[in-house]
Amino acid sequence: MLVSATALLGATLGTVSGVLTLCGLSLLCKSCKKGKLERGDETDPEKAKPSILHTLTQFSVQKCTEPIQPQASLKFPKIYRPKPSVTSQEVINYKEHGAANDTSAAKLDTCNQATEREEVFSLPRQASADEMSCTSEQTGAMKTSSSILYPKLHFSISLHKESGELHISIVEADNISVDAGCEGYISGCVSVSEEQKHAQTAVHKLAAHVQWGEELVFTLPVEGTEDTDGLDGEVALSLHCCDRFSHNSTLGMMRFKLADVSMMLDADCWVDLQPPKQEVASSAGELLLSLSYLPAANRLGVVVMKARGLQSDKLKDNIDLSVKLTLKHQNAKLKKKQTRRVKHKMNPVWNEMMMLELPSELLAKSSVDLEVLNLASPGTLLPLGRCMLGLHTSGTGLQHWKQMLDNPRKQIAMWHPLYT
Repeated sequence: MLVSATALLGATLGTVSGVLTLCGLSLLCKSCKKGKLERGDETDPEKAKPSILHTLTQFSVQKCTEPIQPQASLKFPKIYRPKPSVTSQEVINYKEHGAANDTSAAKLDTCNQATEREEVFSLPRQASADEMSCTSEQTGAMKTSSSILYPKLHFSISLHKESGELHISIVEADNISVDAGCEGYISGCVSVSEEQKHAQTAVHKLAAHVQWGEELVFTLPVEGTEDTDGLDGEVALSLHCCDRFSHNSTLGMMRFKLADVSMMLDADCWVDLQPPKQEVASSAGELLLSLSYLPAANRLGVVVMKARGLQSDKLKDNIDLSVKLTLKHQNAKLKKKQTRRVKHKMNPVWNEMMMLELPSELLAKSSVDLEVLNLASPGTLLPLGRCMLGLHTSGTGLQHWKQMLDNPRKQIAMWHPLYT
């Protein structure tokens, strides 16, 4: 009996303790949920309760279907353009001009405000490698035919009627382009009634600028001592160069009539010396050439196309024609090339291109010499004619070279007469 009572009491106490434990756990869960809800209300401004420090505010959120564009974090400064200034003397009413400036300034301000509202931000475009090469090619400009400087001669003329002499004072020369170590002099020639009289200065070392300070004296006929207007004659002044190999060449020359001496007396004259004209000779035929220059690659392209009208008296035994090309810088030979031989044709066709490396700064002083050759017998080459192209030549050679300089990267073809 005692044992059963003890067992019943233990079961009752266990049941009561279990119920109390369950009640405590349920209360603890409720308190945790309540705390989380209170914290959520404090962080949500829409569900927060009004208090002294937090007023009740309502926000309206509208949905938009347009895509959201990112806003730039950088802003360009305002760009102010200078106001137009009027310097003409015709402007009399300055107030109207000021009003016009104010209106233009107002327009600029409105434009700047519009750009501020739009907040337009654009990154600067970077130039590609091709564009950079093109710009560098343009800046490293190649000299055109109009920018070539020819030698200039400074001289003065005086007429001595008592002695019947014409005095030409050679003062100086400028813009001379020659190799180092070359020497030169000025020569003069007066032609009157099929009679020529020559004189020359002393030989000086040539440089870009040379001082002479010498006089050339020419004796005139008796009828020319009183008045030179009635004389039918010509005066020629030439600048000559002789290198260390004693090769004489003419750098430039100028001519004027004796009838014009009266207008030039006691005056300082500056004259551009022109390249000497090629001596008139019988043409030995014609050669068709095409020129082009590539500034980016520093290459000169010469296309030897064909020839016509070659001298037939030198083509009796054998016809084996070729063209020899020589690239020169002043008097120095830089490169030699030759075309293939064409046999048994009086009007040969080659159509061969020769590429020559030539920097743009050397174009003004360089020239191309072409010569048509015939292989008459094994080991015997007979020249039929030649032509020269460059700024120091004349005729078609000068014209063709100028067109090539004025039109880079273009093929320009022209017929050239051949001279023996």
